[in-house]
Amino acid sequence: MSFEVDVGYSSERGPRERNEDFAGAVLAAPHESARGLIAAVADGVSTGGQGLEAAQTTVMGLLADYFAAPDTWETTVVLDRLIGAQNAWLANHNRRRPGDASALTTLTALALQGQTWTLAHVGDTRCWLLRDGALLQLSQDHAFDHPDQRSRLTRAVGLDDGVRVDYAQGDARIGDVFVLTTDGVHGALKAKVLADLVQAPSAQAAADALTQAAINAGSRDNATALVLRVTGLDARQLDDELADGRRLPVPPLLKVGDTLDGLAITALIADTGVHRLYQARLPDSRALVALKTLHPTRASDPEERAMLAHEAWLGQRVAGDDAGGFVRVHERRAEASALYTVFDWHHGRTLEQRMATGERPAVAEVIEAALACTRALGRLHRHGVVHRDIKPGNLHLGDDGVWRVLDLGVALSGRETEAQRELHAGTPSYMNPEQWDGQLPDAGSDLFALGVTLYQWLTGRLPYGEIEPYQSARYRRDPVAPSRIRPDVPIWLDHVLQKLVAREAAQRFETAEELLLALERGASRPLRAPGSTPLIKRDPAAVLKLALGLSLLLNFVLVMWLLFLPH
Repeated sequence: MSFEVDVGYSSERGPRERNEDFAGAVLAAPHESARGLIAAVADGVSTGGQGLEAAQTTVMGLLADYFAAPDTWETTVVLDRLIGAQNAWLANHNRRRPGDASALTTLTALALQGQTWTLAHVGDTRCWLLRDGALLQLSQDHAFDHPDQRSRLTRAVGLDDGVRVDYAQGDARIGDVFVLTTDGVHGALKAKVLADLVQAPSAQAAADALTQAAINAGSRDNATALVLRVTGLDARQLDDELADGRRLPVPPLLKVGDTLDGLAITALIADTGVHRLYQARLPDSRALVALKTLHPTRASDPEERAMLAHEAWLGQRVAGDDAGGFVRVHERRAEASALYTVFDWHHGRTLEQRMATGERPAVAEVIEAALACTRALGRLHRHGVVHRDIKPGNLHLGDDGVWRVLDLGVALSGRETEAQRELHAGTPSYMNPEQWDGQLPDAGSDLFALGVTLYQWLTGRLPYGEIEPYQSARYRRDPVAPSRIRPDVPIWLDHVLQKLVAREAAQRFETAEELLLALERGASRPLRAPGSTPLIKRDPAAVLKLALGLSLLLNFVLVMWLLFLPH
């Protein structure tokens, strides 16, 4: 379902000479629908009649520039930058106004994106949320708490060189009604009356009813209402997941028989000290699912929370309804009480578990797995995503005969945090040589790791030997051709695997599609074997050692000649 909002707006001057309220809402263009909607209401305050100027420039500037911010900026960052810039501009103008004349404004801004709302608030305008018939005030007034001074603000845009903005976030649901009002409305109407009027047939009817009721109730100020009724939501965006990652608690340690939001825990699958993976049953269908969450000891780690949220978003983006070589991620329910991700459950074993039994795979089985995993990686790379940790433990063969790539926890998408990007992720024995030289992983890194995995499964050994986490990888020899270890390996597959794990990046496959084509052609169009890597590239120190050895030998011969041979 696409993002859809019914918007209603009404503003009445009331008993005042001028209407210094201003409000507006802008929905993203169709080709940018994932950016959602931005709405704002402002109540101008002035001693020289410039309140409307302050309110109008603040709202219009925010609405005009909100969608121009980079996609990678978090919503609160965008709002903070724009409100801060407007405040600085307005405060500078106020310093240059004659006498005590100044123009200030309150501001309540609401951004709806994906399935999350974000609120920015300064002053005594308000934002309300009507959900399931209950009206909740989302903002808190910044005014003196005294009957005679409630019109005096403690915070306003343009009041000081810096402005302190309140931010709040939460989940948005279909049927939610957000209401932005100035004090001319909520100062004259009780919350119960507000809740009743908001339930009018349309957003415009609700906005008109609110302002008219306020005027009839004797409002002494301008009365403005902006009503937003959510009728459709986009698929969850990364900001939705990150917001959940910040606000939801990590569940406690769960035991078999416990329930979490209706999910019945049936087994503990893994506990890494960072994550816990459970098997559980859905409340309605009773189907088995996998539930992944943080270990309680990592509950306060913001980076781990962000990585789990990023993994959930990435899984939905890459897999969707057609998993295609990946495990489908369930969309987090709006009523979720804790931070966790739910995946489809597939009976079967990982390649690591199969290799641990010592069973010898048939060559045809390895080729079949290579084709399936290459297609999955191609799909991942077309989304601009790098897995970063392809290894036997992350390749799974289900009882349905489908190979799947697991664990996008350290994947790079371009939307991850800087800390996640700089994390030295991956398993040392499966990392390509360029990463040891400080280069960032790319699609080629995944293909190299797949090659190492297939080589190990087929031959029982790693092409460059075991590398411990505290070691630096050494590539001092080219890998032995798999057919020299297993004579039943065809020469064409020999060449494919040697090309996959070649020491030099220029000799390897550039894309998953190129590798897939080589596997599909097989013996009909065999590849040539990659050339041997020169010693100076494999081990530059060895050349120096050889030169030193020759020099010492030459000097030894020269000394022997001088001392013992006749002249």
